[in-house]
Formats: sequence, structure tokens, C-alpha cells
Amino acid sequence: MDAQLTDRLIDIRRQIHAQPELGYEEQHTSSLVKQELDLLGIDYISNIAGTGVIASLTQGSGPCVAIRADMDALPMQEETGLPFASKVNGKMHACGHDLHTTMLIGAAALLKQTDFQGTIKLLFQPSEEGPGTDPEKKSGARRFVEAGHLDDVQAALGLHVDPSLPVGQISYAIGPALACTGFFTMEVRGRAAHAGASPQLGIDAVVIASQLIQAAQTIISRHTPPMETAVLSFTKINGGVAPNVIADKVVLEGTIRALNLDVYEEVIDRLRKLGEGLGLINQAEIIFDLYFSIPSVLNNDKVHNKLQGSLNGIFGQQNALEKIPLLAGEDFCYYSRKVPSMFYLLGAQDPTSPGYYLHHPKVIFNEQCIPLGASFLAKGAVELLEGFR
Repeated sequence: MDAQLTDRLIDIRRQIHAQPELGYEEQHTSSLVKQELDLLGIDYISNIAGTGVIASLTQGSGPCVAIRADMDALPMQEETGLPFASKVNGKMHACGHDLHTTMLIGAAALLKQTDFQGTIKLLFQPSEEGPGTDPEKKSGARRFVEAGHLDDVQAALGLHVDPSLPVGQISYAIGPALACTGFFTMEVRGRAAHAGASPQLGIDAVVIASQLIQAAQTIISRHTPPMETAVLSFTKINGGVAPNVIADKVVLEGTIRALNLDVYEEVIDRLRKLGEGLGLINQAEIIFDLYFSIPSVLNNDKVHNKLQGSLNGIFGQQNALEKIPLLAGEDFCYYSRKVPSMFYLLGAQDPTSPGYYLHHPKVIFNEQCIPLGASFLAKGAVELLEGFR
């Protein structure tokens, strides 16, 4: 990639970073993507799953592969102090999706100048971070797959920036690479009473909630096989109205993670049954709501093997690192369960942002990863076309 294109991509990234948009709200980002595709003379369809854009490049005949970028930001206040920091209060590109979108635009520019046989789809996807405003609580990738946009695809390739990994390195895991992920609420409904004069007339939602949190810890420690990886975390609690009133409602919120889908579903089932049992014992009602749930990302070793030329050519064999799976969620899982796929973590460590990881208000990503990511997506897509002929 030449310096002129690199500089252009950095400018695009900074435009996106300064105007972050949440899931299914990516109007500005989508417009910028379409503007760049128009300049490149690349055909696309838009308004996919709301704000999504799918571009296609076809030369001759052959298989079809897909490369993907997500576009949404997070509902958090940026604290980086960057000159191009978010101009939108309470919204930030703290997960690097601005970089992903930019890299896919860069890949489009490179592919426009590359000879290949087949079709390459470029998926500019909304709402990876969760269901956003979707009435059916579906993420962007799930919407893309259910709408049939991968029905003619033989393989998919994606990546995610990693601020803990130096620029010039790329990592991966084979098999379940990223976790099954669920977000849940548990609403404990009791009965209010005077906390001093007549506590016996109440059903204390605070006490029941504390019992629930404590009892739930054994789901992992005593009901999950020790060789399986799983996490159950309560991360939020809200309830009570006054120091002299027995709380009639407490709402708990948390997340469930596991690599094995069966283990993940078992944890969910046990947590639901635990709530039912505690509710029965305490004459309370406990309402369990798994309001967002995605399976794990499955990385395919055959697809990875077909990408050795790209990995070695761009990063060098010593810089393509196989690592253990990561218990982060990623809706690329829907692509990986539709077609053989690979999802990589791309080094984006910035020396001015030590110790800050994804979803932190002070995380800074090294923009020198952009030409590497764009080149890998472009070269990898062509290599997959050749491998699936």
C-alpha cells in the first residue's frame, strides 16, 4: 500500500472516530462508506439491516468470498484527549470499529487494482455490539445472514484490532475462538414493608438477590466440568427506595460466557432454575430475561491454511501467533456458523496508551495497523478465491 492511500485511510478513520454512532444508527458512517465506494466506482447495495452496505467486486467467474467490517460505536464518554476525539457526548469508538470500517474501504481500493477470478463481497455491517434498537433483538451479522447475503459465499474473513498486541503481529485460535455470550437481567419481586416496625410483613428483595448472587457462584464451580471454560458474572444491581423500607424490587444484570455451546446453554438453564427455586422458597417472583445471546465464533483450520501466503507475506511467519481462545463475544459468529470462516486479532498497540484495552474510555489504537489490516483483507480474499476454485 502506498503512502498516499495510507494517509487517505487515516483521514477517513479520524472522520469516523469523531462521529461515533451506536448500533443501527450508523447513518453518517454508512454515507461515508458509500461516498468512498462511489469514488472507487464499486457497485453496492445499501440500507441492509437498516444502515448496512454490501459492496461486490466480480471479475470473470469463480467462487464468492466475503470480508467484513463492523461500523458501530459504544455508549461511553471518550477520555483519550485525541485531537480527533469523539464530538458526540456519551459515544465513543472504544472497540476499534472505526478502524475496521476504514480497513475494509482500504481493501476495496486495493482490490479495485487487483486481478482475480470470482466475486468478493465487502460487508459493512451495523450493530455488532448488541441488538441496539432492533425490535427482535438481533445484531447486524445475524440480520445479514438471515437476509440471505451469505447464501452464495464459500468462505468469510474478518479481523478485530487488539490494543494489547504490537503492530505487525496477528493472532488467532482454531475452533471455538471467541465465546458464546449472553446478557441477562434477573428481576426479584418481593413485597415492601416497614424495615424497623414490621419487617415480617415484607418479602425482602435485597436479601433474596444476595442469596441468588451467592448461590449462582456454584453453577460454574460445581456444575461445570473443570476442563471447560465458562464465566458467570453479575455486573449490576439496582433496588430499594429508602433505608427504612424493605425493598420490593431488585434488578440484577450480568453476563454469561463459555466456549462450548452445550456448556453455555447448561449455565443458562441452571441460572433460570435457581431463580425459580429461590422465588418459590421465599414466596417471591424472580423473572429471568436473557435479552441478548450469541454463539461462539468458530475458526476453520482449512480456511486458515489457505491464508498462509497472506499471513506470511504481510506479517511474517513468526508474527502470526496461535493463542488460546478469548472470552469476548463477537457476532461474526453468525458468519462462521454459516460458512467456513477465520477471524483474526490484529496488533494495534499504541505506546501512548499503555494498559488500556477494548471498551476503555482512554484506549488509543495505533493507526499504523490500518495498511496491514487493509492489505490482509484484500490479499486474503483473493487467496481464498484461489483456494476454493
